[in-house]
Amino acid sequence: MGATVRADIQARLAAAEQEHDVRVLLAVESGSRAWGFASPDSDYDARFIYVHRRDWYLAVGLEEQRDVIEYPIVDEVDINGWDLRKALRLFWKSNPAFVEWIQSPILYQQRGSFANEARSLLPQVYSCERGIYHYRSMAKTNYRGYLRADRVPLKKYFYVLRPLLAVRWLERHGEAAPIEFHRLLEMLDDSPLLADIQELLDRKRVQPEMGLAPPIPRINAFVEAELERLEALVAPAWRPVDVVPTLDAVFRKLLAEAWLDPGEPGTAV
Repeated sequence: MGATVRADIQARLAAAEQEHDVRVLLAVESGSRAWGFASPDSDYDARFIYVHRRDWYLAVGLEEQRDVIEYPIVDEVDINGWDLRKALRLFWKSNPAFVEWIQSPILYQQRGSFANEARSLLPQVYSCERGIYHYRSMAKTNYRGYLRADRVPLKKYFYVLRPLLAVRWLERHGEAAPIEFHRLLEMLDDSPLLADIQELLDRKRVQPEMGLAPPIPRINAFVEAELERLEALVAPAWRPVDVVPTLDAVFRKLLAEAWLDPGEPGTAV
């Protein structure tokens, strides 16, 4: 990622803090750039978690206050964020987006202990059962919607392969799957299939638009077999742990911490 784009995103985050009187606790890249199969013209999907001042949470009529900050896409940069309380509530439900954000390898900004707290709680909070059903549904929807035709959008293969391999990770390791595609490929030991996927990956990384082409038989065969297998899969039942008191404590700690230090947040290269 170029320094100019990174600086632009960090400047937009600073402007959001000023405009909304919030503190950004974590800002990351999401989507294909974080997953590792971006095209040259892929958007930048910057996502952030922010916190308001204490009195914002104590206001009467709180239900009328928005808990997201969203901006229109400008110069291929898509940036939006969630309030801390919303984020922690979604974390409690193993929200796939939140779980991926806190694991993103591309950091734009990190302030205080939020990111480390969330990552340390991930094994305790995350439900593999919910993850399996989410990724299975994602793979099935994308396959049926895009890849069962005489000519298919080749980039959609990655939106089927990534969730299928994430399910394999959950089955094998019993923990949240990493978001980097190259790590998920470790779930495959079929050399010809891996070669086809690698060739497709190399094309996607250099071509602005892959367009339509005939289906890739070996990849389609794998996807169809895997979807059929997953139809019969019963995910291991998740035994919920009462983490709400812990998340409450984290919320109160971060709320106080964020406004103690008026200095600049740490940033990652």
